[in-house]
Amino acid sequence: MKKSHCKIIRPVFVFYSLFLFTNCSSQWVNMPNGGLFTTVQALEHTGTGIIAGTSGRGVYLSTNNGLNWVQTSLTNKTVWSLAENENYIFAGTDLDGVYLSTDKGFNWTQTSLNIETALSLAVKGNYVFVGDASLGTGGRLYLSTNNGASWNQTPLNAYRIFSLKVSGNYIYAGCFFGAYLSTNNGTSWVQTSLHETVLSLEVNGNNLFAGTNYGGAVYLSTNNGTSWTQTALNNRRIFSLALIGSIIFAGTADSGVYVSNDNGTSWIQRNEGLPPNVEADALCIHNNYIFLGAWGYGIYRRPLGELVEIKPSSSEILKEFSLSQNYPNPFNPVTVIRYSLIENGFVNLKVFDVRGNEIATLVNEKQNAGSYAAEFNGEGLPSGGYFYKLEAGEFVETKRMILLK
Repeated sequence: MKKSHCKIIRPVFVFYSLFLFTNCSSQWVNMPNGGLFTTVQALEHTGTGIIAGTSGRGVYLSTNNGLNWVQTSLTNKTVWSLAENENYIFAGTDLDGVYLSTDKGFNWTQTSLNIETALSLAVKGNYVFVGDASLGTGGRLYLSTNNGASWNQTPLNAYRIFSLKVSGNYIYAGCFFGAYLSTNNGTSWVQTSLHETVLSLEVNGNNLFAGTNYGGAVYLSTNNGTSWTQTALNNRRIFSLALIGSIIFAGTADSGVYVSNDNGTSWIQRNEGLPPNVEADALCIHNNYIFLGAWGYGIYRRPLGELVEIKPSSSEILKEFSLSQNYPNPFNPVTVIRYSLIENGFVNLKVFDVRGNEIATLVNEKQNAGSYAAEFNGEGLPSGGYFYKLEAGEFVETKRMILLK
């Protein structure tokens, strides 16, 4: 999945925020789901909104952060997977293969790949990867190099490809017998050292996370799958993962959602407002919210700021505005920019190339005093130097960062 240079902001702490963090009114909220009714198995953000893949009811679209949903032209289908790349969105269905939308998810056409169960999807430029889970043949991975116009079978035949992720030149496949890696667009594959059933994958920079099946856990690799470390979240079936900076969200089979604010070192269950023992099939971060697709309960939403760890101490009292060096730096393709505000006011954070051309606006809104982090995704941009500039009241500061692919 390719992300645009979108605005993804999370408050790290604000003054008096301990009260807000522990306030019982802070919880997941069930969205008015319209025709969604029950199970949502896939979520994906587009350039203008968020789309949901449902069980037996096709694809729904919201352009106002989940407050209202409309059914798209893809109806009466079970949708297992979704993936987006700028003007192209793909939906993997049960029994009818892969569908394509070129208008942000409103209208869909069936592609020529008519496999039984398109369980997983990933997109890299014009390349589209589809994991098949059909009975008898499940485990084949298909590839289109022309946005779904034609398809070829790759050599990967690993039985049940549950999850696919792309990061730069690396393509990861989570399968029944472990995690696999390709560095040449699917021409060849190698099995990594993780041999458990991998249900979910997520990647951010050098951090690759895998969620496993029965008695499973969340695993972390910092070297493209050469070695793995089990995080503190275990004895849970991990159906879904989502990342922003060092914050990881894990959706489980029967225990709701867990959150780690430190790359998986520690976890806390955050199910306020969710039904008991809810199955969290899909997670998606969009416009300062995290969305949850649940089995039997539709879609829930929660502000990201409610799920950020807060450690109250006198050292957190800010004394001056600041703009930190992005991390990681160099980066490929995602980095996080942190900044602190000592007073409420309008904040503008932009990214420029070396010629001074504006590349992206990450923040352009009023914010309260506190510390924040903005994520910048440089996918689609050439390697080289870039600048980011923070303006908050009379405070103005610029720093340089390096995109290295």
